[in-house]
Amino acid sequence: MTASAGKRTARVVLLLIGPPGCGKGTQAERLKEALRLPSISTGEMIRAEIAAGTPLGKLAQGVTITGGLLGDDIINEMVSARVAKPDCANGFLLDGYPRSLPQGRYLSTVLERLGFPQPTVVHLDVPFELLIERTCCRRYCPQCGHNYNLKSDPTKREGLCDHCDTRLLQRADDCEATVRNRLAAYSRTTSPLIEYYASQDYHRVEASGTADDVYQQVFQRISTARQTWRGD
Repeated sequence: MTASAGKRTARVVLLLIGPPGCGKGTQAERLKEALRLPSISTGEMIRAEIAAGTPLGKLAQGVTITGGLLGDDIINEMVSARVAKPDCANGFLLDGYPRSLPQGRYLSTVLERLGFPQPTVVHLDVPFELLIERTCCRRYCPQCGHNYNLKSDPTKREGLCDHCDTRLLQRADDCEATVRNRLAAYSRTTSPLIEYYASQDYHRVEASGTADDVYQQVFQRISTARQTWRGD
């Protein structure tokens, strides 16, 4: 399948939702290239704040390290400011937001205010036990930022980055206890959101397979929406 968005006449809003570790980031990277849209990850925005040591970053670090989620008011403000920037004028992809029904309703008001259509929603669904295994095996390079997985995407030399030979680290919030807390929080907050989007332009994708398989499924599910974006 050719992953090309072609020439669009409509403004596009694509949401990737799903539990932590389901592969939203991987799919977002591919989709932003295929659809030529900026990809906005609330997780990356928060981690940047933590790394910079900002007041928001300090607050976020205390919450996320125990598996909790930041309050809607903080996340909503961050997203609202980001999607109003010039690079989002023709549309954007949101990775991991909204996560709750109030966030979803807030996003709807923001889209209406900015003149965007309501979103196309792709729900990446993976069994929780598989997610725990995936997440606890994640490693990252603190030098160049590349990500790995001890089982599905290991390095050539154990514990060392393939790109810069730096020793890999595990994020503090990738331990099993924290991951279980995050999944429990996700389940409580996101189930009503999925019900909210189910009657709209919603597509559930079984995302237990390889990244390539999931990518193909995503493109098949949003094919009708892609035709609308192109004006076919």
